[in-house]
Amino acid sequence: MKKYNLLYAILACICLVFIIYTMVCNYITDPGAKEFLSHKAGLTRELKLPVWLIVMRVHVAFACIAMAAGLLNFSNRIFEKSRKFHRINGYLYLFSVLLVVLTSGYMAPYATGGKISSIGFNAINMIWMFITMMALIQIKKKQVTRHRNWMIRSYAFCFTNMLIHLTTFLFQKGFGFEYTSSYTIGVYVSILLLLAIPNVILRTIRPTE
Repeated sequence: MKKYNLLYAILACICLVFIIYTMVCNYITDPGAKEFLSHKAGLTRELKLPVWLIVMRVHVAFACIAMAAGLLNFSNRIFEKSRKFHRINGYLYLFSVLLVVLTSGYMAPYATGGKISSIGFNAINMIWMFITMMALIQIKKKQVTRHRNWMIRSYAFCFTNMLIHLTTFLFQKGFGFEYTSSYTIGVYVSILLLLAIPNVILRTIRPTE
């Protein structure tokens, strides 16, 4: 339990910082996403900026909501105080993930790195939705431990953007790759990490069923 509480406290700090940073960057300092769009080149289809920006803002907003909702539902204290809140918040998480996946699907064809990156993002969307639905199916079957394990796997995908940008930075600044190549590598490295890290966490906390 102490190990779980420590991991939760660390996770809460990371989430808080990331949500604030993301909201400030996307809604205050660079609402037009000029910095992010400056890296896009060689698009095969026309990017309709007003529509793309609306979709991007919805995507960012619900990605932050999913991160916050998921964090709250991993709190043992909140779960013990109100099972009803846990259930309602769980559906909010599910709805947020659905919107993030749908908006990501719209933006995928315009991804930095072209078609290869686009395929990667579509793969992330399908994997994330599948894992999240598995979590829902398990709780409907009253399989609480399995539900928790699938939710840990699902929640990892809330950190997709963070991992992609960290990996991009590593390959660009650390290994001297161009930004576009670094970003594409970041997408696929992140998929591997998002699938591997939850299993490490599950083994650290307690055995899975």
